[in-house]
Order: sequence, then C-alpha cells, then structure tokens
Amino acid sequence: QVQLVESGGGLVQPGGSLRLSCAVSGSINSINVMGWYRQAPGNQREWVATITSGGMTNYADSVKGRFTISRDNAKNTLYLQLNSLKPEDTAVYYCAASKVAKVVVTRPSEFSSWGQGTQVTVSS
Repeated sequence: QVQLVESGGGLVQPGGSLRLSCAVSGSINSINVMGWYRQAPGNQREWVATITSGGMTNYADSVKGRFTISRDNAKNTLYLQLNSLKPEDTAVYYCAASKVAKVVVTRPSEFSSWGQGTQVTVSS
C-alpha cells in the first residue's frame, strides 16, 4: 500500500506561482511512475504531468512550459511547481502513484494510489 498526502494549494492571482507537495509513504519501492492530475467542477479528472523512477517527465500540452514536476527520493516527496497561473488552472490537484512498468503512463486507471487532493484557485 502507498499513502499520498498533498499540500501547498491556495488562492493565487493570475500570473502567480505555487508549489504543490505530495508526501509519499508505504510501499515506495513498488512505485514506477508518479503523477499529478486535476479536476475542475463539472469536468473529468485531467492528467497534468508524470515523472518516472528514472526521472523522465511528461506534461499535458495545457501546462507545458509553465508547470514542472519533480521528485526528491531522499524526502519521499513529489512536487509540482506551478508558474504563470491562469484562471483555467483552477481545480483540485491530486497526486497519484503507478506500479505500471511503462515510461508513459497517463490514464487514471493505471494509477493505483491517490491522494485526497489540494485546492488551487487562480483569481484576481
């Protein structure tokens, strides 16, 4: 079992920045890919970014160049740096862990562990 706890969300003005964190505990060695998803009211959960155990990253086109995913293995923590935020980035952000042995993992069904989410609101 893997446990995930997000933090770092909040209210920020358009153009601002936030850094989300996800503390990972449990069967960490079973994880191959970690990712971030987001879900806005009335919308489906949307893939944002993933990072493999080897450090390879992938981003959704909507956040490429603005968001950066990273992981600190020594601290068992996943991060998502959000820059140049837009109102359409407003959503609950979730971190997720996958045991799937693939480089590109983007479907929610491929992630077996999820955090509880942290709210990001971009508004003036």
